[in-house]
Amino acid sequence: MADGTHLAPSRPELSRDLGVSHASAVVVGTIIGSGIFLVPAEMMQAVGSAKLVYLAWVVGGVLSFFGALTYAELGAMKPEAGGEYVYVRDGYGPMAGFLYAWTWFVIAKPGSIATVVTGLVRILGTFSIFSFFSVNLVRAPFVLHWGQMFAIAAAILISLLNYLGVKRAGEFQLVFTLLKVAIILGIVVICFSGMGNAAGRGWSNFAGTFSAAKGGVAGFMAALVAALWAYDGWNDLNMVAGEVKRPERNIPIALIAGVATVGVLYILVNAGVQYVLPANAIAASPRPASDAVALVMGRMGASIVSAGMALSMLVTLNGTIMSGARVPFAVARDGYFFRALAEVHPRFHTPSVAIGVQAIVSILLLLIGANFRQLFSLTIFAEWLFYMIAGSTIFVFRQREPQAVRPYRMRGYPYVPIIFVAIAAALLCYTFKNDWPNSGYGVLVILAGIPVFAYFARRRNSHAVFDNR
Repeated sequence: MADGTHLAPSRPELSRDLGVSHASAVVVGTIIGSGIFLVPAEMMQAVGSAKLVYLAWVVGGVLSFFGALTYAELGAMKPEAGGEYVYVRDGYGPMAGFLYAWTWFVIAKPGSIATVVTGLVRILGTFSIFSFFSVNLVRAPFVLHWGQMFAIAAAILISLLNYLGVKRAGEFQLVFTLLKVAIILGIVVICFSGMGNAAGRGWSNFAGTFSAAKGGVAGFMAALVAALWAYDGWNDLNMVAGEVKRPERNIPIALIAGVATVGVLYILVNAGVQYVLPANAIAASPRPASDAVALVMGRMGASIVSAGMALSMLVTLNGTIMSGARVPFAVARDGYFFRALAEVHPRFHTPSVAIGVQAIVSILLLLIGANFRQLFSLTIFAEWLFYMIAGSTIFVFRQREPQAVRPYRMRGYPYVPIIFVAIAAALLCYTFKNDWPNSGYGVLVILAGIPVFAYFARRRNSHAVFDNR
């Protein structure tokens, strides 16, 4: 410039490249994983009848829908990267927000990634072409088999896809979510078709019972927890809110339409399985959907379901990696975590360092092997705790900022969020009572973040004092 001064180069920012179709695909594609293919057996073992299984699916769907309505208002009001972290931070302060981010970054998201890719390997291992997955690649100093290497490779490749741009990851999510939905609808059509000579098929199965079920309130709660596990992931879109076009419009549309679509698909799949298999067969099957289609079409039918499960897990993996990296990025931008995690790639406009570190933590869990499942189970209590806390911030913002711009105002306030928070609290009590060691360890993981927060808060304050001199 003529006066000799220079403008400081602006730091790169995340790009709003996700349209409403991409956002909807993040919701649908991330929610629908392997759960819909597997949990019908667990639910039947818990409640013992098709009617109660459907009741659990409906209650779980309504609870998730209420959560989506609550998050739709929050996401449209605060369309920033990090989602729930932002709501908890603004509602209850920096430390509460950090403890949420700490739990997600250290265990929850890397554990989810490790769980998904391990499930992918197990499903692909049912095909003869992938039989080498069980062969050991390394025996010393630790055992490493080809299946683990494939799981690590899958985590790296999808992380690389997200590294190269959210638009590329969004297009992948959209295309393969549409394919996933097509396969699920195909499974439903096959179950209700007249193909094959499956004995025992028919509407009479819907009146059948499984006499050895747990039953009672405890049984229904167990079935509800299984259903909610299958619905889990509807909140992931809010974590990438900073990259959604017209978020004030597209986030509510994607959340509401996405969760409703998943609920319909889940009911249809369970109806198809129930039409083919009686209650006793569902309760005894490790893969009810696969067994149902196999009964109608033979071995080829089972292969179709396995391929659908593998594809479903791959799409879920992409959504999980995409959303997970935005949480440490957001907290680092606030100065409460390592600064490198707040970097945005100058060319791809993605939180590149956060994506890479998240991949490394996931790989470490995969190298641990089976023990990572125990590690991930520690966060079940913590996850629902933060769902409840994040959802409750809507009351804080309505009270504290009544005149704030709310592009989407949820219908049913305050009753819808009250029901969501109350049922989440009830599930917390149930989870703590029935799995108190892991729930207690989950609480310890959260509390372990307090001294970490104190360290970064002091460092942040000292830098602020230095910068003001």
